[in-house]
Amino acid sequence: MSVRVSTADFDISEEMDRLTSGNTEIGGVALFAGKVRGDVNGEALASMTLEHYPGMTEAELERIEGEAQRRFELSASLIIHRVGELKPGDNIVLVITCAPHRKHAFAAAEFLMDYLKMYAPFWKKETFASGATRWVAARESDDEAAAAWAAYSE
Repeated sequence: MSVRVSTADFDISEEMDRLTSGNTEIGGVALFAGKVRGDVNGEALASMTLEHYPGMTEAELERIEGEAQRRFELSASLIIHRVGELKPGDNIVLVITCAPHRKHAFAAAEFLMDYLKMYAPFWKKETFASGATRWVAARESDDEAAAAWAAYSE
C-alpha cells in the first residue's frame, strides 16, 4: 500500500509496473487517472491550484487506503495526488488497486475515488482564462457517492 502527495508529475505506466512487478497474487488491476479539464461549465480554465496540509493529508489518504484494504482484500494499491498549480491536461490523481479478482479491484478504485473527492483534505482554486478565480465547493453528488459506501457490503 502506498500514498504520495507531490508537486511532481507521475508516469502512469511506470507507477503501475512498480506496483505490480513480481506480485503473483494479483488477478485484476483497476486504475483511475484524473486530469485537469480545460473548461468548467463552458468557461475556459487557465489553471487549477490544489492546496493541502502536509502530514494531515497523507495521514487521511493512508486511512482511506487502509479502509479499502480491509473492505476489498487488496493485494496492492497506490494513491498519488498532486498539489500546486496545474494546467489543463495535467495529471491530478492516480489510483491503482490490485486484487486477486477484478471485482474487488474495480470496487476498491471506485471507493477510493469517491472518498478522495469527499474527505481528502485538498482545497482547489480554479483560475479562468478571463482572470476570474473561485474555490471549488463540494458537490452534492460527491456526498451521495461517499454515503453509498456506508451501506455497501460484499
